[in-house]
Amino acid sequence: SGGLLKIRVLPWTGGSGRLIDAREAAYTMRLVPTPGIDSPAIRYTYSSLVSPEAVYDHDLALGRSELQKIEKVLGGFDTANYRTAFIRAPARDGTQIPVSIAWRKTTRLDGTAPLLLYGYGSYGLSEDPEFHSDWVSLLDRGFVVAIAHVRGGQELGREWYEDGRQLRKKNTFTDFIDVTRHLVRDGYGAQDKVFAEGGSAGGLLMGAVANMAPADYRGIIAHVPFVDVVTTMLDETIPLTTNEFDEWGNPKEKPFYDYMRSYSPYDNVAVQDYPAMLVLTGLWDSQVQYYEPAKWVARLRARKTDANPLVFIVDLSAGHSGQAGRYQKYRDTALEYAFILDQLE
Repeated sequence: SGGLLKIRVLPWTGGSGRLIDAREAAYTMRLVPTPGIDSPAIRYTYSSLVSPEAVYDHDLALGRSELQKIEKVLGGFDTANYRTAFIRAPARDGTQIPVSIAWRKTTRLDGTAPLLLYGYGSYGLSEDPEFHSDWVSLLDRGFVVAIAHVRGGQELGREWYEDGRQLRKKNTFTDFIDVTRHLVRDGYGAQDKVFAEGGSAGGLLMGAVANMAPADYRGIIAHVPFVDVVTTMLDETIPLTTNEFDEWGNPKEKPFYDYMRSYSPYDNVAVQDYPAMLVLTGLWDSQVQYYEPAKWVARLRARKTDANPLVFIVDLSAGHSGQAGRYQKYRDTALEYAFILDQLE
C-alpha cells in the first residue's frame, strides 16, 4: 500500500480496520507462521534500511506488538544513530516515483554527501526497504543510501509493472535518472559523488543509464548485467529466451525489435565520456551468459572518450547469484566498496 509492505488488521464484524504501527517512514512488514491456530496473536517481521529484522507477536485484541527476536548486528550498531525517509520524486512524465532513503544522523543533507542509489525495476519484483548490514559500512562513512522504486517493479501494483515492461520499458531507465536528479536537487547527495548499482535486469538498468545520462554518475556498478538484449532475445536456443518474451517482447516482431534496439546497452554504446565502471559476472551464469558483459565492456573500451577506470571481473567459479558462502560474499562487497571509495579520493 503506497509502495510499502504493511499489515492491516480487519475485525470479523466489519469496519476499516487498522494498520499495525510502524515507527519509521520506510519499512517492510511480512506475516510469518504463527504458532497455534487458536493463538490470540499474529506473528510478523519488521525491517527497514536502518533497522535489523525483528520478529513481533501482535495481540489482536489489545492491539499491541511484543518483540520476540531481533537480528544481531556486530560492531556496536545502534539503530538510533540512523535516519530513514520515504519520499516521492517526480518523473519527467509527472509520475511520482517512491524512493527509500537512509543516512547516519550526523550526515548533513546539504548536497555534500556521497550517494549510492540502487535500482532494479523488472519482472514485477518489488525492491522493499529492508536492512542490509553491508550498507551500514557506507552510512558510517557519510554516505546516503537510497532505493529507487522505479516502474517495472510492483511497489504500486500491477499497473506499476505494466508501465515498465515491453514497449514501455524505457520508463524504468528514465525514472532512475529522474530520481537521481531529484535527490541531488534536494541535497541528499553531491552532484559529483553519485554512484549507481544494479544487477541482472538491474544491470540492464545500469547499462541504459550509463548510455543515457553518463554525466549524472561518478561511478556505476553492474552485476551480471543483461546488456545484449536484442541478440539474446533473438536466440531461441537459449532455454530462457522464449519465456522472456512476456517481459521484453519478441524481437522477431518489428515494433519490439526496434524498441529493444533503441535501449539495448550494447547496441547504444556511444563515443562519449562514461563514469568509472565496475562490471562483474560469473563464468557459470546460466541466466546472463558471461559473454554479454564481455562484449559490452569491449565496446565501451573501444568507444569511450574518458580516462575513468572500467574494471571487468569474471569470477571463474560463480553463477548468476555470485559465489556461494557468506565469507566470499563479504570479499565481493569489500571489492565493490573499495572501487567506490577509490573514486572519492
